[in-house]
Amino acid sequence: MRLRLLCITTLFSKQQHHLLLQIPPPKHTHTLTTNNTPTMASDLKSKFLHVYQTLKSELINDPAFEFHHDSRQWIDKMLDYNVPGGKLNRGLSVVDSYQLLKGGELTDDEIFLASALGWCIEWLQAYFLVLDDIMDGSHTRRGQPCWFRLPKVGLIAANDGLILRNHVPRILKKHFRGKPYYVDLVDLFNEVEFQTASGQMIDLITTLVGEKDLSKYSLSIHRRIVQYKTAYYSFYLPVACALLMFGEDLGNHVEVKNVLVEMGTYFQVQDDYLDCFGAPEVIGKIGTDIEDFKCSWLVVKALELANEEQKKVLHENYGKKDPSSVAKVKELYNTLNLQGVFEDYESTSYKKLITSIEGHPSKAVQAVLKSFLGKIYKRQK
Repeated sequence: MRLRLLCITTLFSKQQHHLLLQIPPPKHTHTLTTNNTPTMASDLKSKFLHVYQTLKSELINDPAFEFHHDSRQWIDKMLDYNVPGGKLNRGLSVVDSYQLLKGGELTDDEIFLASALGWCIEWLQAYFLVLDDIMDGSHTRRGQPCWFRLPKVGLIAANDGLILRNHVPRILKKHFRGKPYYVDLVDLFNEVEFQTASGQMIDLITTLVGEKDLSKYSLSIHRRIVQYKTAYYSFYLPVACALLMFGEDLGNHVEVKNVLVEMGTYFQVQDDYLDCFGAPEVIGKIGTDIEDFKCSWLVVKALELANEEQKKVLHENYGKKDPSSVAKVKELYNTLNLQGVFEDYESTSYKKLITSIEGHPSKAVQAVLKSFLGKIYKRQK
């Protein structure tokens, strides 16, 4: 699986990471407006990070479990290592989207609730990535060793993934149980988790060890994997959370979902491209799609454009771990000018998305969707 949306992560040194997590809440209590100035964005992020500390404190003191010193320390360290280390785009997007939908000032309570929903998505993301790294045998994540690669962690990480997953309903129950949209929130998270896990399954069964067959790969298969394993939880879920909090019926926003799924597909194609052509020090990991025989957009396009001799090179080298085979595949990608093909795809996708967005009757919803698109267009990580 390539729930690699970690590509949108920020690289922190260990010291910077802990300093960031210890940012205190702002002493002033003014409300936030939609004015997207650097100071306002910084203020919002500091409040968002403060909510993480509040939620973490609640979880490591959850009365449903009798914690002792060692278990509390373990959860504290595990959460800090896996949950807040990225750029937090998914989580912050809930706050941004709610703010744009409301079109005015947010109260401190609204900021807290929108942030809590955003952190639920970051928790879900951490759960997916911890288990994904084990399944893929990955080495780095967000510029540091994968959690399960730490000497004292190992396969304890599998249980940590389950704990991360179970933290989401604990947060929802504590802070949203009395809200009229609580049941819809729980149903939304359950449905998106099911869709993502199913997308993971499709991805994994197309790359079964000993059954490497490039003929199974096509744009339609790639799109199906991407739609379910990435688009729903990374693009639709943050906006859906904001819509529910705003009092909207998700059944009335099917077209919004469709646009966000298209956006998620575009995002994953970017991710596939960066896995091969992105700089590891920028994207925060070493790409292994070629070695792992992944159903990447690049290999699907290569199969589409290659002649018989070039296809033979792909069949003989794709999915092999040795550097010479990887180099041959990358050389073929360059011969086929896949960088240029990607640039054309990116430009076409952007135009289509803008057209779809501007066709929506609500200016507020348009603003939400354009905000999402602006964060990912021509990204480098």
